[in-house]
Amino acid sequence: MVKVEKLAIFGGTPVREKPIYYGRQCIEQDDIDAVVETLRSDLITSGPRVVALEKKLCELTGAKYAVVVANGTAALHLAALAAGFKEGDEVIVSSITFAASANCVLYCGAKPVFADIDPETYNIDPESVKKLITPRTKGIVAVDFTGQAVEHDAIRRICRENGLLLIEDAAHAIGTKYKGQAVGSIADMTCFSFHPVKTVTGGEGGAITTDDEQLYRSLMRLRTHGITRNPEEMVHPSDAIWYNEQVELGFNYRMTDFQAALLLSQLGKLDKFSARRKEIVRRYDQVFSGMPEIIVQKEIPESDTTRHLYVIRLNPERLTCDRRQFFDTLYAENTCPQVHYLPVYWHSYYEKLGYEKGLCPNAEAYYQWSMSIPLYYSLTDDEVEDTIRAVKKVVEYYRK
Repeated sequence: MVKVEKLAIFGGTPVREKPIYYGRQCIEQDDIDAVVETLRSDLITSGPRVVALEKKLCELTGAKYAVVVANGTAALHLAALAAGFKEGDEVIVSSITFAASANCVLYCGAKPVFADIDPETYNIDPESVKKLITPRTKGIVAVDFTGQAVEHDAIRRICRENGLLLIEDAAHAIGTKYKGQAVGSIADMTCFSFHPVKTVTGGEGGAITTDDEQLYRSLMRLRTHGITRNPEEMVHPSDAIWYNEQVELGFNYRMTDFQAALLLSQLGKLDKFSARRKEIVRRYDQVFSGMPEIIVQKEIPESDTTRHLYVIRLNPERLTCDRRQFFDTLYAENTCPQVHYLPVYWHSYYEKLGYEKGLCPNAEAYYQWSMSIPLYYSLTDDEVEDTIRAVKKVVEYYRK
């Protein structure tokens, strides 16, 4: 936590009395009622609400199949397993993302290869991807960073030309569309996260969507210990109603029915959640685009984005501070930012694996100067304006 003596530079009076954090869930009475109803029902683990949730995700994304799981990391892990990534394979991954986007490749014994980002959109750069392809490359994990869709046309072209499988990490991007097509129906597999700071939440939770029936069947088995009740998938089939058979090594990545009930309720409000986030983004853009000390994330015209994060990037040529000083001072104003993210290969674990700094210059430059400011559905107009006031106040203090 930032110490309050930081406030002394402004005479000890922060913009806000109570802190605003960068993200939070919105749980309303109908969400609570849906969970309580499920808790009072006969089935509280995976049951009818999980099935209903998978159907709802298919309706929202346009995908043929959806598999819900315990969390977003589980979704990525199962997608990587279903893709067949294994030891000796290389998988190209975004460099600015949560570590799980690359960890899922390691879980399978394959090697993550980090692509640089576009310096304006902060999404994976297709030109960087092209340069990294080798005979060992088997796939791409492309992250819709902040919720903005990746450049699908370019990335899918690369995949077609090189026989690669595309996993879209859409943990930030539920509700986003690319050229009018919902994220979730574009890549070979798309992974979602329903952590509380995301647009909709199940407390935890994740999902994989796909149009490929074989991938779907594999994901369904892997979610539940590698066990199947489908005689067509068994080595020793039986028509006994009780019989099931483990045909591969899987995991217990199932979602509970009460989490699914919460998510079903939340997804019913996705349009209004998305609209409010867009409204806040427009207001931030309106103000910060006119400030030379702040660089605003560029959005590609193809992406109709439901933004999970709002990133401000400091212009070092216009400020006397570094990112840490700006962050701490803004935090002391009770507008509490966060940093998304450390380049994955900068983590000490990846350092031990032999990854070195300097791999992705754009990602590293982005990290040095960027932070996320508050953005969520229940952020009030007054809180939005207080956030703007706080950023302006800190900018004015550190302006060259």
